Amino acid sequence: MPRGRSTFTKRQKEQARQQKQRDKAERRNQRKQEKTEGSVDEMRELREKTEGSVDEMRELREHAEAQAALFRVGSDETNSAESSTADESRDIDQ
Repeated sequence: MPRGRSTFTKRQKEQARQQKQRDKAERRNQRKQEKTEGSVDEMRELREKTEGSVDEMRELREHAEAQAALFRVGSDETNSAESSTADESRDIDQ
């Protein structure tokens, strides 16, 4: 039994609509996948930057500790000299 022209047109229209939905879903999935891959790359770059800044912070901390140690050495000598001078002056006063 042959179908009428309107039935054929409706069927073609419905098939076109379904194809558009499939294409749209495919594009959406592709964008989502690209976004995920981009996020992975961004996370990798961020991790590398963070590791670099951690190394820099460690170097700065070591340098600061070395400077503090030098300062403490100088202040220990000054404190020792001041305390020995104070001890000598107490001996003289007595």
